[in-house]
Amino acid sequence: MRIDKYLWCIRYYKTRTIATTACKKGHVKVNNDVVKPSREVYPQDKIDIRKDQINYKITVNDLPDSRVGAKLVDIYRTDNTPKEQFKAQELLKFAKDYYRKKGTGRPTKKDRRDIDDYADENE
Repeated sequence: MRIDKYLWCIRYYKTRTIATTACKKGHVKVNNDVVKPSREVYPQDKIDIRKDQINYKITVNDLPDSRVGAKLVDIYRTDNTPKEQFKAQELLKFAKDYYRKKGTGRPTKKDRRDIDDYADENE
């Protein structure tokens, strides 16, 4: 089975087009080799996927006939992703929640006071 189709079947990507694009960009490695979307995948292959700033590491157990339900995904792959990858993602979420999005307008009064306090400390 092709690597892009396999990643779509086991629900790592929503569409095959997105899976194909990820392969072309070099976000997918099979046995530590960057692969093209047409690369064949076999049981016991090790796959590294870079998605949403997380490096997923999976092992192919079996090849599905078509896209499988979320409950059946564990039959076809073994997830070896370190837990530290997910903890780092949680910290990034907290950091992003605090700051306003770029281009949302002028600073608030609190933002202005924080900027003034910071400038006073440096002088």
